[in-house]
Amino acid sequence: MRIRGAVLEEIGRARPYAESRPLSVCDLELDPPGPGELLVRIEAAGVCHSDLSVVDGNRVRPLPMLLGHEAAGVVEETGSGVGDLAPGQRVVMTFLPRCGDCDGCATGGITPCVAGSAANNDGTLLSGAVRQHRDGARVLHHLGVSAFATHAVVDHRSVVPVADDVPPEVAALLGCAVLTGGGAVLNVGRPRAGQSVMVVGLGGVGMAALLTALALDDVRVVGVDANPAKLAAARALGAHEVYGPADLPARADVVVEAAGSARAFETAVTATAPGGRTVSVGLPAPQARAAISPLALVAEGRSIVGSYLGSALPARDVPVFARMWREGRLPVEKLVSARIGLESVNEAMDHLADGTTLRQLIIFDH
Repeated sequence: MRIRGAVLEEIGRARPYAESRPLSVCDLELDPPGPGELLVRIEAAGVCHSDLSVVDGNRVRPLPMLLGHEAAGVVEETGSGVGDLAPGQRVVMTFLPRCGDCDGCATGGITPCVAGSAANNDGTLLSGAVRQHRDGARVLHHLGVSAFATHAVVDHRSVVPVADDVPPEVAALLGCAVLTGGGAVLNVGRPRAGQSVMVVGLGGVGMAALLTALALDDVRVVGVDANPAKLAAARALGAHEVYGPADLPARADVVVEAAGSARAFETAVTATAPGGRTVSVGLPAPQARAAISPLALVAEGRSIVGSYLGSALPARDVPVFARMWREGRLPVEKLVSARIGLESVNEAMDHLADGTTLRQLIIFDH
């Protein structure tokens, strides 16, 4: 079938992206779903730093690649062997498929799936297949999803079904921002009543972590960012305190670093109270290095934990976050700062790089 999508043609083009146009919005051919795969009509797709990191070269991927990994849509067709999903079902896309059989999958979400990570690095689906083409040439998949398009073929292990009452704009954010930020709080930080949670870096993932912490009973929530507008947004979402990185008056029991920079990581470690835990979810450039004091970790009994995708199992955790949203405790829709069309995807990358937005959602009007 013919689809329309945003294909990354070249990594590292100069900004502004609105002028250099690294992403081409074009027509492509999409194969039918193979065994264990689904055809999904995309309803909404979030523009995330993991997309920007491919555009700017912090995460080098093979090209050409159809970007987008945070999305929700409706199943239109199933391949052979798919018995748990049916056409008409709304699904949340997740960017790390899990085979269920490898050593990574045996850790309960702590480490990524070996096969899923390999497929993501190669730009294929979990089976190794590529279902997207342009003028007869392959166009690679982004993290098994490629959601910046009207339709996508994905492995059935790259989606989680949600009820129809979860709107696409909410469902899309559950698959990345909320799983990553919220999962870091619930699965790794695990704050107890009476404790404090600090979030360093208030982008989409950081704000999702902040919202999740606010949903817990008797937890003090602090937001930290160098951007005053982000601090104001965190305060509007309900943060009890907000500070710039240089103005922290006290330390917190659980500190989630969601900025993806070495400097923010250092701030987060320093801001962790004795006996506390630093949870790092940001993805800095591969060459980034940070300086910390090993003595402070030992003397104060502190720990540092890395958390990829919030150490989540999507099939387990997406329903938890959907229920929290349904109960009114997790107002995910407040993270949406703009709704745009696919043709504006390059401009959206500029806004993301400038730090002027939380989550821009590409809305597909079918």
